[in-house]
Amino acid sequence: MCGIAGELRFDNQPADLAAVERITQHLTARGPDACGFHSQGPLALGHRRLKIMDLCEASGQPMIDPTLGLAMVFNGAIYNYPELRAELEGLGYRFFSDGDTEVLLKGYHAWREALLPRLNGMFAFAIWERDSGQLFIARDRLGIKPLYLSRTGKRLRFASSLPALLQGGDITGELNPVALNHYMSFHAVVPAPDTLIAGIEKMPPASWMRIDSQGTVTTQRWWELRFGADESEQDYSFEDWQQKTLDTLREAVAIRQRAAVDVGVLLSGGVDSSLLVGLLREAGVGENLLTFSIGFEDAGGERGDEFNYSDLVARHFQTRHHQLRIREREILEQLPAAFRAMSEPMVSHDCIAFYLLAREVSKHCKVVQSGQGADELFAGYHWYPQVDGASDPAAAYLKAFRDRDYEEYQALMQARWHKGDFSGDFVRQHFAQPGADAAVDKALRIDSTVMLVDDPVKRVDNMTMAWGLEARTPFLDYRVAELSARIPARYKLPEGGKYVLKEAARQVIPAEVIDRPKGYFPVPGLKHLQGDTLDWVRQLLLDPSQDRGLYQTDAIERLLADPDGQLTPLRGSKLWQLAAVNLWLSEQGL
Repeated sequence: MCGIAGELRFDNQPADLAAVERITQHLTARGPDACGFHSQGPLALGHRRLKIMDLCEASGQPMIDPTLGLAMVFNGAIYNYPELRAELEGLGYRFFSDGDTEVLLKGYHAWREALLPRLNGMFAFAIWERDSGQLFIARDRLGIKPLYLSRTGKRLRFASSLPALLQGGDITGELNPVALNHYMSFHAVVPAPDTLIAGIEKMPPASWMRIDSQGTVTTQRWWELRFGADESEQDYSFEDWQQKTLDTLREAVAIRQRAAVDVGVLLSGGVDSSLLVGLLREAGVGENLLTFSIGFEDAGGERGDEFNYSDLVARHFQTRHHQLRIREREILEQLPAAFRAMSEPMVSHDCIAFYLLAREVSKHCKVVQSGQGADELFAGYHWYPQVDGASDPAAAYLKAFRDRDYEEYQALMQARWHKGDFSGDFVRQHFAQPGADAAVDKALRIDSTVMLVDDPVKRVDNMTMAWGLEARTPFLDYRVAELSARIPARYKLPEGGKYVLKEAARQVIPAEVIDRPKGYFPVPGLKHLQGDTLDWVRQLLLDPSQDRGLYQTDAIERLLADPDGQLTPLRGSKLWQLAAVNLWLSEQGL
């Protein structure tokens, strides 16, 4: 797990190594253990290293293999690298290091882009082909590892975070109206390739790009999530799907233990994270298994922690458990730092929870497993039953999920941002694509391949990597994702969703955790704005220095007049959503 950066010139000029150095140094938190650079004519690469798989210097980056004519920077983890290494050794390749980086480099030499479907892991990497003068860039199936791009007629730059790219210069910082509409409407989810900043894109998940020294670009999507059981699975019973789910998760959890350092678990006390703890115990992880939970002050009559459930799981499996309790004052003190760590503004209350939890966890270990993805893959959210069987699935999804429709968006934003209902159009187009026939499968597809990538997954990556902590997500193992898409919806939707997963979990974890009400990382203080938090939000929105020509004054005044009554369909604060944009822009110096 690391931070990567680079530049490729198209104008016969040498790469701007100074710009790449500035970008790379901004990624120090992602890779605090080592730093490296490589420059060759039109190319420059930068890397910040977090030592996980191989602690030796031989796995340092940028990794150069002069015999193969390749240079590479890589962010992520390839869990099946031992198997791939054995296969490559059988082809005659010899290795000078023991980690996954060199396996990736030599695997590309052997199979080029055909390497990608062989990989089980999370990754974003760039490989320079010395002899062809081409740069090959790729991103993992579900976008677990980020990659941001800035292209002009003279050069391409890339980095693991958007704020890092800003350090290279020559980006105006103007806002992208398409992304702004998505942010304000689609629960802050901005689908790739757009970002909130014009001139900066993010590479779509499951895609690769090849670009030559003239700036000619070839791109391809190399993986898709298709719904519906295989022919051999047509007669599967519920029990068959249940057992297959558990067996596949066992493999996903076990393979994510591969590391040269200890691996802990972020334990919320819900089914997903509790199941990870139980499966790790099954896999033979001993009494040194570390678990971590976080809680906040109550607000608005809403409880701010779920320690009763996380404590239950920790006691049941006898883990070395750590509780972190956060007061409102510390939320206000640490929110600016959390927003500095965001590649794009995010409104989920979970962000500050993950940021502060990662701070604590990083004092004890460098790798954790986390339960992100189960709700999106196994239908754990409340809107799936509303979409199931709807005559207009896209309309049902928009009604349940979208923060505001276009009419409300127009009433909120100043006229120059009224460019179109981009979020509504995106959802309708996505629902019309082939590959998912049932209404609920269409909703699951957009959530697992778009919303998941640019909300929960991005949140966990940004907040953990701010502290040099690697988060691994077994539910996002591609085998688990593909299996979930093949399971019929009738086995996911009952009992509040995730039915097949919950029933499989009964073989591993206590029933009290499974039969509890659905929970999440609660931060009531950012939902029920009051006291010092409300005063701070008011300042973020009304201070003349924060006026960027975004919002209509009367709309802000209406929200401030009833801060606790202005919630989105997903029960988030509409007022906080506006303040979060100003806070993020300020923290990025924009």
